[in-house]
Amino acid sequence: MAEAQNIPAGSTTAGAIAVAAESTVATRMSAPPSFDVADFPVPHGREEEWRFTPLARLRGLHDGTAVANGTMKAQIDAPEGVTVESVERDDARIGKAGTPVDRIAAQAFSSFAKATVVTVPKEAVLAEPVRVSLHGEGGTTFGHTVFDVQAFAEAVIVIDHTGDGVRAANVEFIVGDGAKLTVVSVQDWDDTAVHCSQHNALVGRDATFKSIVVTFGGDVVRLHPRVSYAGPGGEAELFGLYFTDAGQHQEHRLLVTHDAPHCKSNVVYKGALQGQDAHAIWIGDVLIEKTAEGTDTYEMNRNLVLTDGARVDSVPNLEIETGEIVGAGHASATGRFDDEQLFYLQARGIPADEARRLVVRGFFAELVQHIGVPDIEERLIAKIEAELAAAV
Repeated sequence: MAEAQNIPAGSTTAGAIAVAAESTVATRMSAPPSFDVADFPVPHGREEEWRFTPLARLRGLHDGTAVANGTMKAQIDAPEGVTVESVERDDARIGKAGTPVDRIAAQAFSSFAKATVVTVPKEAVLAEPVRVSLHGEGGTTFGHTVFDVQAFAEAVIVIDHTGDGVRAANVEFIVGDGAKLTVVSVQDWDDTAVHCSQHNALVGRDATFKSIVVTFGGDVVRLHPRVSYAGPGGEAELFGLYFTDAGQHQEHRLLVTHDAPHCKSNVVYKGALQGQDAHAIWIGDVLIEKTAEGTDTYEMNRNLVLTDGARVDSVPNLEIETGEIVGAGHASATGRFDDEQLFYLQARGIPADEARRLVVRGFFAELVQHIGVPDIEERLIAKIEAELAAAV
């Protein structure tokens, strides 16, 4: 079943208000953003932003009972010219890209000891990615990382999560005017890990931000990517790929706030699910404020259900406060294998199992190609192959 809505150029303000009325509840949080965990009530599961999340499996991250008693082995490999600092929470760069919007993000902010700031200097063009490897070694950890990509710089950042443990973190991306930043965040945790993280990106004037989120592992993974604009002309692309196995809960909640004129955004997330009680959630919210004239935005989510017993909740939302836009739309679809594609392949002598694998590979191929880091692409293709071997 698919659902789609497009608001073309020249739409009237009345039409925009109608769309806004449908989705106001979905894009507004139950409490205002805050760095103070005390400003957020303990969730009970009936709030809009928590209604899909299995609170009992969060190991105390949501109610304050989780304490920092774990170990996270961290390694940062940065090209020449990139600086890596460990700073106190009063550093002016902390919180510049965004504020926690739920209790777990506020708990992470209140609980980290020191933050890490990675700076790509003005006009630097990195030949190699900045690689951040985070390996959980058990227990609960909290973190805060700021990536400051200064004006007219170009960089690729790879954040790789592996191992076991309970992790809550805030990650900030400050994209300077005219800068270009690509971020690849890989969640390849052990099956017992819990990971909740808020990603805040502030996109400068005429800057370009591309995010690729890849989620495979973990018992519960709940990611909250958010984008806002510091000036006109900014562009943001948010891509995501997830493969949800039996018993796993993978939740991606996105918000793009168009708060500057003549900016663009494009969101494409794709997921595959297999096994009993595999549960994937995708919430895609786009808010176009009154000042954001000339906005061009689209968001899409596609899900492929490989076996019985899996469940997908996919909710795209648009909230539009001005009729002076280039275009806005959203789409969502969830289904099983395309029988016509399978028939076409089998009619050419390809066995049924291999035909199913080819269909799924093609389903994900578009997103894998956006990564642009060969060793990460090869690793993810191998991971998809391993998942498919278990599925079909």
